[in-house]
Amino acid sequence: MSTTPRSREPAAPIRVVLAPLDDTSTFKDRAYASLKDVIVSLNVYEQPGEVRLDERRLAQDLGISRTPVREAMAQLEREGFVRSVPRRGIYVVRKTKQEVIEMITAWAALESMAARLLTVTGKDEDIAQLRKMFTKFENGTLHAKLDEYSEVNIEFHQSIIRMSGNSVLIDLAENLFTHMRMIRRKTIGESDRADRSIRDHMNIIEAIERRETERAEELVRMHALGLAEHVRKHADYLD
Repeated sequence: MSTTPRSREPAAPIRVVLAPLDDTSTFKDRAYASLKDVIVSLNVYEQPGEVRLDERRLAQDLGISRTPVREAMAQLEREGFVRSVPRRGIYVVRKTKQEVIEMITAWAALESMAARLLTVTGKDEDIAQLRKMFTKFENGTLHAKLDEYSEVNIEFHQSIIRMSGNSVLIDLAENLFTHMRMIRRKTIGESDRADRSIRDHMNIIEAIERRETERAEELVRMHALGLAEHVRKHADYLD
């Protein structure tokens, strides 16, 4: 009696298991982050001339090929941080006075709405952190620590945006504030802006702590527009 050979069950495919990558960013991502950090730290508005970026030298410094550096530069140009000049090279962008005023005006709209949201939905423990930022500048030590205060000032405004809890608003503000950071650092030591800045901040904090929505929104807007007016009147170095 003949028997038909039983067909074999197909073998289950072998699954290759890989350990998760510690760093999933590409060379382009890392080059972009490094270049952006350098540009922000340059204090471009205090430089006597144009700042030129050498693509070849940057690639050597980063230890990577020129392709990811070129890709990172292209992204930074789309975001308005650098500009490519044919046959001359790539330069860090210095915004004109009108461009800076327009950025500050847009920021005023975003941050004032963030302050409004913060008074409505913010957590008490988060709001308490705003006041703690300024305790070290009491008793007349502000001007002795102006550089440190400049960084706290920047963190204060970023915190209001972040604490709003509105992800769309946070995303819209992120790139804009990177530009704003450079001009805030430049202007904080001009005239009496540091003293007026800390007074404004304490009034803003008080309104947020009391959940005074309309007042907090208005104070934040007027604080930002005060910076725009200062730039309009005094920032001749932007022309």
